Amino acid sequence: MKVLVINCGSSSLKYQLLDMKDQSVLAQGLVERIGLCGSQLTHRQGKLEKVAFQDMSSHAEAISLTLDMLMNSEFGVVSNLQEISAVGHRVVHGGEKFSSSVLIDEAVIKTINKYIELAPLHTPKIVTGIATCRKLLPGIPQVAVFDTAFHQTMPPKAFLYGLPYELYEKYKIRKYGFHGSSHKYVSMKAAEMLGKPLAETKLITCHLGNGSSVAAVKGGKSVETSMGFTPLEGLLMGTRSGNLDPAVVTFIMEKENLNPEEVNDFLNQKSGVLGISGVSSDFRDIEDAASKGNTRAQLALDMFAYVVKHYIGAYATVLNGADAIVFTAGLGENSVSMRKEIMRDLDYLGAEIDPLKNNVRGKEREISRDGASCRVFVIPTNEELMIAQETAEVVCHCSRPLKGRNVYAS
Repeated sequence: MKVLVINCGSSSLKYQLLDMKDQSVLAQGLVERIGLCGSQLTHRQGKLEKVAFQDMSSHAEAISLTLDMLMNSEFGVVSNLQEISAVGHRVVHGGEKFSSSVLIDEAVIKTINKYIELAPLHTPKIVTGIATCRKLLPGIPQVAVFDTAFHQTMPPKAFLYGLPYELYEKYKIRKYGFHGSSHKYVSMKAAEMLGKPLAETKLITCHLGNGSSVAAVKGGKSVETSMGFTPLEGLLMGTRSGNLDPAVVTFIMEKENLNPEEVNDFLNQKSGVLGISGVSSDFRDIEDAASKGNTRAQLALDMFAYVVKHYIGAYATVLNGADAIVFTAGLGENSVSMRKEIMRDLDYLGAEIDPLKNNVRGKEREISRDGASCRVFVIPTNEELMIAQETAEVVCHCSRPLKGRNVYAS
């Protein structure tokens, strides 16, 4: 069984084609800077690598180019797209409607569309990805794997807000959390690196990239996370503001004469490290500018490190200590300087990094000092493998006793 995983980010697209017999990766790739200048696709098949530079204004164009790469005579791995058994899509928001992965049908798409206002940066791109795959891969099962599912184990004291309870009953206003597949995957890997059963671990997992979140994971289950009702809550991010005094929102609306849609766009797409630095939403660009003396770029980096440190401290309290702190995702896996800054002065937790061990990018490694009571790991995330596994399970389950049935979660 070959499963194609499509992971649409706000301005990127990651893909993998996996053979589920042995979970091997047949091909994989990354499309970056979609809708921006200098967009490119990097496709890998074994040791072969192909980089295609092409202006891609939408995720539909990125998926079309992806499928072309998979069938490329030199770098491709399939001769016919019908060799693909199923497609798994990472879907950011499932609300309380979806607590597990489901086969995509019209009812599922309709419900996903209802959550666009809760994840405005990602959900429109995901919906485009699903529609494009259904058009270009007719008849091939498509599965939605939800970022919010992993965090459904949070207790009410963690996921409810200090609002009238009737608003939760009427509108399901609550914390949902995101990056679930990533937090789940690195938690499992961290338990292996600790040499402990997952059920006996206390972990703080830091998914740091253009979109970022921190989670407290106890016994393999999420008990707290930084993102909330939408991915806007929590850390300062690439273009998202993160936590704000709610009164700031109405103040901005009045002073800048913005309507609800405009202020939502302002907080999601024009804020964060982009707004602070005035340089970019890409941390690589900001780090480069900071190294050249740009004080606002350095301020953005300092603010980001500070707020991640803030959550680590809070979640260590929630967990009553931690066995390990895990860094993952683009920034967490690759920025030596950011990890160093975040971990500064966390020795009171028993967490200290070794500068030599920390000099690593994109590789699984323990970076804590020898003998540290709270260990620190860099673990490249593998959301695609988690999505492929769940996709295969859903398709195989539905093709047996449930063939033809609607698996939409009611």
